[in-house]
Amino acid sequence: MTFKIELTNHRILKSAFESIEKIVDEITLVADSDGLHLNTLDKSHITFITLDLDKTFFDEYQCDVPEKIAIDCTKFFKILKKAKNTDILELSIGDNSLIITLKGDATRKFQLNFIDLTYENSVPPTLELPYSIKIPSSLLKEYVNDMDMYSKVLTFALDEDYFIISTEGQNGNAEIKYLHGENVTRVVRSKFSIEKLQDILKANKFTEECILNIGDDMPLQLVMNLVTGDGKLEYLLAPRLNESED
Repeated sequence: MTFKIELTNHRILKSAFESIEKIVDEITLVADSDGLHLNTLDKSHITFITLDLDKTFFDEYQCDVPEKIAIDCTKFFKILKKAKNTDILELSIGDNSLIITLKGDATRKFQLNFIDLTYENSVPPTLELPYSIKIPSSLLKEYVNDMDMYSKVLTFALDEDYFIISTEGQNGNAEIKYLHGENVTRVVRSKFSIEKLQDILKANKFTEECILNIGDDMPLQLVMNLVTGDGKLEYLLAPRLNESED
């Protein structure tokens, strides 16, 4: 039974887990002959995360038998952050643990014990969201961060010409209009937690552009596809239907 992967360009993996560890504490990574996968729902049932990294994403990928790797997500990210740009990242299975090895000027090895976590083959609900737009990931992160001085909630809206981000509170309001260039025939809008969006957009370096699928008072589906076609990070965020929700 062999599981071993090596990765030189680990910036993308770091970007994904910089976001994921803010949303979930514990995860079960699934490795199989196709690649590395994650499907997880946060404890509040607000954010569903899907991460798929094809075996071709890695410099080296071996997985003879499917593995379920249940680990502390925050600790895993702390180790990933230790990787220097020139290091080679290696993941392998040890004695009831994940072994993370950083190979560079020195070889640094970290053992992360598996945790008791009941694995559930979670799948996101199938939704038909009427409209889809593309926007640079860094711009969306900037626009969302512009909103948090007024409220904990913002509105995403689409009309025929613009993707509109707005918020209002006791101290004032803000609005940003982004020309989307898509075929939108009616206005739709949904409200979302700014904090949850900020957590999601910590992954803005995963790809330069993200896809937003949106409807009227419906969840937001935010998709980041690697331009190389061998990886995807996707979030499904529940809408805020009540301003008083925590």
